[in-house]
Amino acid sequence: MSPVDRSVLDLPFDVVPDPDEFIRVAMEWHFNPETGSRYWLGRARSLDFDPRRDVKSHDDLRLFPNVVNELRDVPVTDLVPKGYGAAPDIVGTYESGGTTGAPKRVVCLRDWMDRMMAWSSANLDAHGFPRGAQWLGVTPSGPHIVGRVFEESATTHGSLGFRIDLDPRWVKKLLASGRRDLADDYAEHVVDQAAFILRTQDIGVMTITPPLLERLARRDELVDLVNEKVKAIRWGGTQMDADTRHLYRTEVFPGLKLYGHYGSTMILGIAGQRFDADDGDACVFDTLSPYVTFSVVDPATGEQVAHGARGQVVMNHVSKGLLLPNNLERDLATRVEAPTGHVGDSVQDIAPVARFDEEAVIEGVY
Repeated sequence: MSPVDRSVLDLPFDVVPDPDEFIRVAMEWHFNPETGSRYWLGRARSLDFDPRRDVKSHDDLRLFPNVVNELRDVPVTDLVPKGYGAAPDIVGTYESGGTTGAPKRVVCLRDWMDRMMAWSSANLDAHGFPRGAQWLGVTPSGPHIVGRVFEESATTHGSLGFRIDLDPRWVKKLLASGRRDLADDYAEHVVDQAAFILRTQDIGVMTITPPLLERLARRDELVDLVNEKVKAIRWGGTQMDADTRHLYRTEVFPGLKLYGHYGSTMILGIAGQRFDADDGDACVFDTLSPYVTFSVVDPATGEQVAHGARGQVVMNHVSKGLLLPNNLERDLATRVEAPTGHVGDSVQDIAPVARFDEEAVIEGVY
C-alpha cells in the first residue's frame, strides 16, 4: 500500500484496519504539512523523533510526550487537521471534567462521532437494548461530551431523549469546600427532575451515573417506576463495583439490562462493557481499537503491568480527526487481555487515584 493512500483512515466502523498500517497512515496525515493540524505541526518541532519516520506501530505511540495539559490553553481550531478543508464538519468542542484544575478542550469532527456511535450502537444491540425507545439522560451536558453521546444514542438507537440539567463541577466544588449537605441537596434535586419525567413519559432506556442511580434506588416509588417502564440502564461516569451491579441486577432492577461504559473527553468517547453471557457481574471495558486504546502501567516506572495486575490507565486516541497519544489518566484499573485482533489492553475494576497533577481527585456525581 502506498504511504499516501489514506483510505485506511475512512474504513467502516466494523472493518478493523491493520493496526500498524493504520498508525503509519495516521502519522503521515497528522504530520504532513498539507493535512496536519497547526498544533501538531508546530509541536513536532520540539519532538526528539520524526513521527512520519519513527512511529510505525501502536507500540511506538509511547514515544510521544503526554501533551494533554497543553490542551487547557490551545485554541481548539488549532487541533483540526488542515486536510478537512476550509469548512470542516465539527460536531462540537468538549471539555474535561475539571477534576484536576482548569479543563482541557478537544474538538470532535462528524466522521469520528458517526464512527463511535455506530460502534456504540452495535454494543447496545449485543447487550439487548431495545431499538426505538424513548431515553432519559441523567448525565452532564454543556461542555461534557457524554451529553452529546447521550443525544446521539437517544435519536439513533432510540427515538428521542429527555435531558436533566446537571453540573458535576458544582458538586465537586461543594464537596471540596466541605459543603456536603449542599452537594446532597443538589443531587436530590437532580433526582427530583428525573422523577417528573419517569412519572409522565414512556421511558424505555435510562442513562445515568452510578451515584445518581444509587440515590434513585433509595426511593421505592422511583424503583417501581423504573421496573414498570424501563427496559435497560446504561451507566457511566464513575465506578460501580461488582457487588452493587449484582444487587441491581438481581434485586433492585431484576430483568432490566444493565450496561456500563467507561469514557473520557480526551478519547472523545467511551469504552464499552464486554458482553459475557456467563458472568453478568463481570465488567471488562473494551475500546474501539485501534482508534482508542488503553495500556495499564506502573505509575512509578511507566512500565506495563502484567495481566491481572493493577496500574494506572494510559489512553491513546488516534483517528483522522484527532491525535492525542500517551495520556496518563487519573484512574487505576486491572489489566485484562483485549479481544482477539485488538491492540492495547482492556480494563476492569476502575477506581480513581487519590491525587493527580498535585490535586485531590473528587468524583462527586460524575
